[in-house]
Order: sequence, then structure tokens, then C-alpha cells
Amino acid sequence: MSTNLFDIKGKIALVTGSTHGLGMAMAKGLGAAGATIVVNGNSSQEKIDHAVKEYESLGIKAIGYKFNVANEDEVIHNIKTIEDEIGPVDILINNAGIIKRTPLVDMEVDDFKQIIDVDLVSPFIVSKHVVKGMMTRRSGKIINICSMMSELGRNTVGAYAAAKGGLVMLTKNMATEWARFNIQVNGIGPGYFATSQTAPIRVDGHPFNEFIVGRTPAAKWGDPDDLAGAAIFLSSKASDFVNGHILYVDGGILATIGKPSNEL
Repeated sequence: MSTNLFDIKGKIALVTGSTHGLGMAMAKGLGAAGATIVVNGNSSQEKIDHAVKEYESLGIKAIGYKFNVANEDEVIHNIKTIEDEIGPVDILINNAGIIKRTPLVDMEVDDFKQIIDVDLVSPFIVSKHVVKGMMTRRSGKIINICSMMSELGRNTVGAYAAAKGGLVMLTKNMATEWARFNIQVNGIGPGYFATSQTAPIRVDGHPFNEFIVGRTPAAKWGDPDDLAGAAIFLSSKASDFVNGHILYVDGGILATIGKPSNEL
């Protein structure tokens, strides 16, 4: 048996939406393990450049590309550019996503469609154009970033939940079609994590903070670094016979209907 099951040194990893947050946390994990990180974002070149400098400050080789993952023409152009300038993509993490917290009865159809486009259609588009090279090489890892909302409902996130639920089945169908080419397609379902975006609701006494800490058997928010191990596992030889699986990194939320009291 190989002693280098988790070795990804020299691999090229494209992580969409990797200029901040959980996407950056996973990309940093892969970069620390030796992968070259292709940073993607769509907000501004300045933000991408800032992210690349942050990766480089940690000794991670990173190159940034600005493109809209929901625009197929931009994806086709940039995947070709990445392959020409850096090399073939060995690892793809479809992380880019958006959420709009609006009750379904009040949500505009265009907003619903935009969330579906970014959170569900874009993983299809990017995977479609990355996987062709993987099929030729008969090797590749694709990781779709799902969510607690792939399994659970919650007020005001109906469109996001619909997209993330669909992403689970898209992951399984990608695995079904591409496994014979030695390509593994899996998902990661993050729980609730301590990020800059959640900082305002993680203060003591905030109702949502109390809800998450009380609902999670681990009794805490996740650290973004907790996702690195899952990303490395699903990107490495260690997961060569894992396909169509969703790995939930959630502190145990999906394992229980509620955290038991200390008395039980």
C-alpha cells in the first residue's frame, strides 16, 4: 500500500469562489499540501490580486483568473487559458455560490433563477469543460460544495436549498457517468462556520448564535480550517474508490434531532 495516499504535491487545483471565506480555507489547505491553486472570483481583479498575495504570503503557489462561472463562454475561454498557461486541472472544487434570504412568497422569479444559475448550473458548466481533459488523462477529482440546506429546510432560503439539493443529485450523476474514466466526483457539505460573514451573528446572546451552538452536538461553530482535511482527502489518492458521496463537515448536526441535555 502506498504511504503517500494524501499526497497532492504538484497537482493543479481550480477552486471557484476562492478569494475569501470557506473557498479560501479549502484552497489554503490544498496549497499547504503542495497543490498549485488557481484562484477564481468574479467581483473584481483587485480582490483576486489581494487573495493571490495572501496565498503567496503562506508559501502557496497561486494564480488568479477573473471570470463568471455561470457564463459558459467565459468558462470555456478561461479553462483553455488556464490549461495553456499553467497546465491541466487535476482538482476542481465548485465552491462559488450566492444566497438571497427572501421568503418564497416574496421572492422575484429572476432572483430565484439567478441563485439556481450560480449555485447549480455553474458547477455543471465548469465541470463539463474541465472534465473533458480529465477524461482524456483518465484521472481527476471534482468536489461540489453542497450545504446543510442540501438536506434541511429553513425559512427564507428556499431557492438556495433547491439549488444545493439539486447539487447533491448532480454530484451523484456526474459520478455515475465519469467513474469509468477514473474520475471521482464527490461533495462536501459544510455546517455552520466562523467566518467574517457570520461574525455579526456569532456574538454571545444573539438568537442565531444560541440556536447554532445549541443545535450542534459539538456545541460550537466550525473553524474554516476544519474543511481542509475533507478537501485534501477528496482530492487525493486516498479517495480513489469514493464516488458520489457527500461528506458533511457539520459538527454532528445531521446526526441528531437536537443536542441532548447534560442530564441525559
